[in-house]
Amino acid sequence: MAQKRAYIDYNASAPLLAVARDAVVDALAQTGNPSSVHQEGRASKAILESARREVAALVNAKPDHVFFTSGATEAASTLLTPHYVMGRAPVRLSRLYVSASEHPCVLAGGQFAPEQIETVSVDSNGLLDLGQLRARLAAHDKSEGLPLVAVQAANNETGVLQPIGEIGRIVKELGGFLVVDAVQAAGRIPLDITTASADYLILSSHKIGGPKGVGAIIAVSDLVMPKALVRGGGQEKGHRAGTEALPILSGFGAAARFAREQLESGGWGLTNRQRIEDGIRSIAPDAVIYGDTVDRLANTTFFSLADMKAETVQIAFDLAGIALSAGSACSSGKVGPSHVLAAMGFGNGTGGLRVSTSPETTQDEIALFLDALTKIVARRDRSKLAAADAA
Repeated sequence: MAQKRAYIDYNASAPLLAVARDAVVDALAQTGNPSSVHQEGRASKAILESARREVAALVNAKPDHVFFTSGATEAASTLLTPHYVMGRAPVRLSRLYVSASEHPCVLAGGQFAPEQIETVSVDSNGLLDLGQLRARLAAHDKSEGLPLVAVQAANNETGVLQPIGEIGRIVKELGGFLVVDAVQAAGRIPLDITTASADYLILSSHKIGGPKGVGAIIAVSDLVMPKALVRGGGQEKGHRAGTEALPILSGFGAAARFAREQLESGGWGLTNRQRIEDGIRSIAPDAVIYGDTVDRLANTTFFSLADMKAETVQIAFDLAGIALSAGSACSSGKVGPSHVLAAMGFGNGTGGLRVSTSPETTQDEIALFLDALTKIVARRDRSKLAAADAA
């Protein structure tokens, strides 16, 4: 009899939606290049532009301000650069300011040199230190270039939501540009680029149930844009060269439409986080749930078990049929403490375990998780008692 399994790792990658899979298959049948002017090319172009409209609608952007990339990492590498243009005129950005708990693709700094990057602290809940951000930007020497700030809307490990509106107001007041990594937030909370004071958003298809290998840069205006990272063709208005990957872009558009409809129906408000966290606290009273006193994504719980390394517990869960993450799944084979927890001041070295669900997560899956947790904690406690007796 096959083992029952529960997939509760949606922040790593959401399963491919049926509507997205169907869109991919339909687009695979298209022959034409979207840049060709003949009938076949126009048919492919229509699919491409439909996907662009759907992705734009998810964050209330203009479709012609959406530019597709191979994923969020490429989008970050493109946006995090000192080199921007306004038409043909260069616009120089001299320093990048990032929060200490950002995703590694943002912490890497893109095209900025290490000495051009400044890290802004977060508090014990993972919230950006707004006073420190304001002070850093006020002290920024604009004669060398303008400041660029990059912040996640929602942390990929803890699910903690940053006050993007307030951050945006500070950045605008002090003459900077703001990039918002909306990868985890898109489709899970309402986002509106026109009210977030963000200049650019980063999205990823596979986080919302679309295919892997595609993401997007969304600009509030295309007046000021980064110099293209991938050059050599006129695709994406010259912002990203290369023939567009039509099938997966079509799947991205279908997933964006589904996510928007689900948001409008309140689907992401119906999550199981309360039952999960009540269960964790009951089974393991010494567990720590991070960011639980501030606003978080309704689908995310990040916790540690005392005296147990997260990677070890993750393996135990996997053997019990539970797919979850130890920290984020952004780097293959990642071992060691979470940089997010370190930034929040938790230096216990054990790391954290992330449970991330969807509106489709069932009560049976949650019960399977809690049952496995009960057994894992019981084994830990028996081991501690045996060690105490031996001493």
